Parts: sequence; structure tokens; C-alpha cells
Amino acid sequence: MTPPKSRGRLRTQLWATGHLLRSRMMVPMGPRKVAGMAKIFRSYGPHATTGFALSANRRPDGIGLVDERGTLTWREIQVRAEALAVGLAGLGDQPPTSVAILCRNHRGFVDAFLAAGKLGVPGLLLNTGFSAPQLADVLEREASTLIVYDEEFAGLVAEARGRIPGLAEVLAWVDEPDAVQGATVDGLIESHRGQQPPVTRPGRVVLLTSGTTGTPKGANRSGGGPAELAAMLERIPWQGEETVVVAAPTFHAWGMGQMVIAATMACTIVMRRRFDPEATLALADEHRATGIAVVPVMLERIMDLPGEVLDKYRLDSVRFVTASGSRMRGESVIAFMDRFGDKVYNSYNATEAGQISIAVPADLRHASDTAGRPVTGTVVRLVDDDGRDVQVGEVGRIVLRGASEFDGYTTGDTKASLDGFMVSGDVGRMDADGRLYVVGRDDDMIVSGGENVYPVEVEKAIGELSEVREVVVVGVDDEKFGQRLAAYVVPTQPDGVDADAVRTHVRSRLAGYKVPRDVVLLDELPRNASGKVVVRDLPGVG
Repeated sequence: MTPPKSRGRLRTQLWATGHLLRSRMMVPMGPRKVAGMAKIFRSYGPHATTGFALSANRRPDGIGLVDERGTLTWREIQVRAEALAVGLAGLGDQPPTSVAILCRNHRGFVDAFLAAGKLGVPGLLLNTGFSAPQLADVLEREASTLIVYDEEFAGLVAEARGRIPGLAEVLAWVDEPDAVQGATVDGLIESHRGQQPPVTRPGRVVLLTSGTTGTPKGANRSGGGPAELAAMLERIPWQGEETVVVAAPTFHAWGMGQMVIAATMACTIVMRRRFDPEATLALADEHRATGIAVVPVMLERIMDLPGEVLDKYRLDSVRFVTASGSRMRGESVIAFMDRFGDKVYNSYNATEAGQISIAVPADLRHASDTAGRPVTGTVVRLVDDDGRDVQVGEVGRIVLRGASEFDGYTTGDTKASLDGFMVSGDVGRMDADGRLYVVGRDDDMIVSGGENVYPVEVEKAIGELSEVREVVVVGVDDEKFGQRLAAYVVPTQPDGVDADAVRTHVRSRLAGYKVPRDVVLLDELPRNASGKVVVRDLPGVG
């Protein structure tokens, strides 16, 4: 795919401003509020936490957050963050060098996320699915000196504590506050309410890669500013000052990004600590939400609900359901749109690169497995092993250049590049209409007996069986062939499908060397908290 010509700075600014105005991200304001917003930008710049401050200036008494403990206005959110920042700074002998956050979706996550920014130190977003060794590895590598965590993770933190001398601890969500000993988020807020930390440039947000095959890495990325936001608004019908249910985990790049976009547009953010498919539908209807942010497995779980349950909800106020983080089951996407309307938008993003492409409902109707077209400002190329562009329809490595900049991993490593384009690590193909299809990871390719196989095409064939609910295909070591294909299948009903039926179906669709020799039936696939399959936890793989 040949990169388009650059827009030019003035033309890009005019284009971005148009989309920001149409979405009501930018609205008419009085001189005092305009001056307040200008001061915020001078103080904080285009940071992930800036949107919360802008909304506190724009709609101080508007509802900013709804969770299981009630509502908070935008002003209250800022007051809490300022008080917590002062409280965290006073813990221990020295101010924290970073704030590690191990929280589910609730106000405590937002409190800690914003407080880290106000302290000018990195906010390290930790996966709530970590094991104790993974948690200790990341805390040690990132030299974290303070962790804010939910009470349910106390056991994990206790196991990791021995490797992190002097680690300060603050509890966020607790079920019985009166029984807690030690510092809590709510306690520090009440003790320092009305106090403000010194104004400083906010620290970076450290996002972790998924770590489904290895140790998660911390990624630093500079935002693309208004142009990156406008590229998303060009495709997805967000509107300012509405309500959005953020079901995707906010420690993950996708969930955090959706939360930040909502805050920047002064949209009320509705959260729930643990995802529940029916509860998500209920929240959207109850709060008349216009948007829902999920990871793909959440959409699948919603459509796995019985028909009589789905019939209870209309989602007539919802204009968009945004999903990202892993490949979506095509039948779930189509089933959702058939029932609730053409409202699903599938985003292909990367922790290191931000948004890459977006599939709008028409794209998904055309091909439910497409990642859509590259967003404005992002150029995607598909290249072979020698760096040459491949032909339309051929599989190649995905390389890209976008609005945001990847500033490297916290380990000091960085992504490979090719002629100024970031090597994503994914492989895909492009159809004649410019739609991108992500085939898999570059290192996912299975070489079995000298033949190259990408798991996604085998997964797609097996997924056609009505008796199959979920499937993942991987390569396992084989003395004769180097690797052999193994399919891990979750049936829709116990004993609803057998291994021979799976192999027979694949053989009728694909070449013989693509038929998995191993077919393992499971009750469920091992997934992390963001819904991605953890390959190393599959039987016979780890």
C-alpha cells in the first residue's frame, strides 16, 4: 500500500478542528473558562490526565464518574486527586518515584491515576490478572516505591513485598473500611482534603504489553494530540457531555484510552469493578449511555446470554460499541448488530503505536474479521521479509507510521523500524478496498514439516462449526516435523463435538498440512484480565 502525501500542518489543524467541533469536544465558553483551559494546557500539556482537569473547568458540577459507590462530579474528582497526591507524597521518607496501580474499574483507580500525574511521577498500570512472581518482576524492574491496590490483591502484594524493600502500600477498594489497618485512598483523601500539590508537569503513564507469551514490558508513548483524537472521532460517533460505559479494564491501553477520551470530552464515565455481561447492558440502559467500550471477549459473553435475557434490554440510546484488544468472533459481532443495530466499531491498536485502523459497521458487515481501514494520519504498509511492499491480498508484515510516537520500553529496548515505519510484529493482508485483515503475530507462524501456517485461518475454519464456542490454534514442539498444530476447543455444550469432527471439518476447508493433529477439548480458554488468551497456560504449551 503506497503512503499518501502529507496533509500539511495547517490543513491537518483545520481538519482536526472540524471533527472536534462536530463532536462537541470543543464548545463555546465564556472568557473565564477559556482562560482556565488555557492555563491547564500550559501547566499539563497533552497528557492522559489533562482531560479530567479540562472537564472540571468545563462542567465542574456535571457528573464525571459513576461506580458502585455512587457518583462524583468533575470538581470532586479533581479535589480527590489533589488531596491523594499530597497524601502519597507524605508517605515514607521520600516522595514516591512512581505510583504502581493494581486496581479494577472504580474511583480508586481514577484517584491514583490522576494523583500520579499531579505528583509528576510515572503511573504504572498493573494487570489485575498478574501472578505474584509477575507482580514482583514488574515492580522490581520498574523500581516502584509505592503501590495502590485493591484489598482483594493483598495476598499477591504480600508475596511480592519481600523483593521490594521499603515498598509503601495504600489500599484502594476495601469492603469493610473500618476493619482496615494502614493507609487507604479514602483515608488519605479525607486527611488532606482541600490541599493541593505543587504544580508540576505530569509524569508519564507506563502501559504494560499483554505478556501472553512472556514477561510484560512497560511501554512509553507520546500522544498524537488533537489529530489523533480527531482521527477516532472521524469514524466513531462520540459526542461531548454524553454518557459512556467503560467495561474494558482501565489498566489496559484500550480501557485507559477510552476512559481518557471520555474525560477529555466531558462524558460521564460509568464503571463497574467486575465485568458482568447482563449488568453491562443494564448500565447502558439505566444511564441512557450512548457508548460502550469493551474488549472483544466481553461482546462475545454478552451474546452468549440466553435470548430471554437479551430481550430485556434495548440499547436504543447506544450509538456505538467500541472494541479492541484481540480478534473478535465474527458470529458474535453480526449477532449483536442483528439484535441491537449496526453499532459495533472494531479498532486495531497497539500499546506501542496507539490506534492503527478502525472497522465501522459497514466494514464488519462486509467481512466480520476485518480490522477496517487505517485511520487518518496513520500510514500502513505490508512488506515481505526483504522490506518490499506485497501485492493486494498477499500476507505481509505490518509496518506503520502514525500520529503518536513510541518512546521505547522502560527496559531501554525499542521496536524495530523499517525506513521510518514501526515494525508492529503483526502480519496481515489488505483487500482491494483498502481493508486490513490481521492474520496474527509475526512469531505466531507455525512451520510444520516445512509448510507455513498462520493459526488464524485454522481457527476461522474450526469456528464455523456451530458446536464450537471458542478455539485457539498454536504450534507445539514435534520431533519429526519441528512443530505440529494443536487446536484447543471450547464446545458450546459438553460433549458437543469430538476431535475427529474438528479435523474432518478443517480438512474439508483447508490443505491437509493445516489440519491440527492435536485437538484438545477445554471447558474454557485461559485468558488474562483484558480477555487475551494466555498461550503459555494452555495444556502442553507452558
